[in-house]
Amino acid sequence: MILGYTADQVRAAEAPLLARGERLMERAAMALADEIRSVLARRGSDPGAVLVLAGSGDNGGDALFAAASLASRGVDVRLLTTGLRVHEAGLAAAAAAGVDVASREAEVGSDAFAALAEGIDVIVDGILGIGSGSSPALRGRSREVVETLRPSVLRRIAGAPGVVAVDLPSGIDSDDGSVPDPCVLPALVTVTFGAVKAGLLLAPASGLAGRIRLVDIGLGPGLEGVEPRVSVDGTL
Repeated sequence: MILGYTADQVRAAEAPLLARGERLMERAAMALADEIRSVLARRGSDPGAVLVLAGSGDNGGDALFAAASLASRGVDVRLLTTGLRVHEAGLAAAAAAGVDVASREAEVGSDAFAALAEGIDVIVDGILGIGSGSSPALRGRSREVVETLRPSVLRRIAGAPGVVAVDLPSGIDSDDGSVPDPCVLPALVTVTFGAVKAGLLLAPASGLAGRIRLVDIGLGPGLEGVEPRVSVDGTL
């Protein structure tokens, strides 16, 4: 049985760990980097090229720290930031590991943007997480970036990039699985942290999540006795 929890339930389980100073982002990022390396290996890409889409929140931070880990192991990591802010510590770690952060705000449609997207094996979707507000639909630069990259992903032919979603594909509702705007990057694999988000198990979002990999970051005690939002037959 796979159990799916709401964003509020996950945040409540995280709260005591964060209060104790537990390094949840570091755990999440290392597991994310491991999964991306596995995807590259399965694609026969060595060391491979990865385009990281990093939003303003913690998912963007997870993606940036994973980018640092990948770059330190020789992966060609490219970066596009999609929000008004960036996780500064994650950005510093990526830069220190050799990721070129200078063109991270490349304008959609520009030569610099095209160069970043050229020949990539994996796109890391770290745009939005469970704290995306009243509607998860992408807006502004985030939507422009996804709208531009989405056709290459949808081709699903040899050489088309695979998408690794950070916690959940950006643009889906984490609680009810709704997809208010079809401008979403369908994931090959979703690396979700602490607990499976309910929306990953509910249509139509479940059709965009790909394979779900659950990473244990220590939320088990905080979820004991908590009634999940949804449960489905199967195993991860």
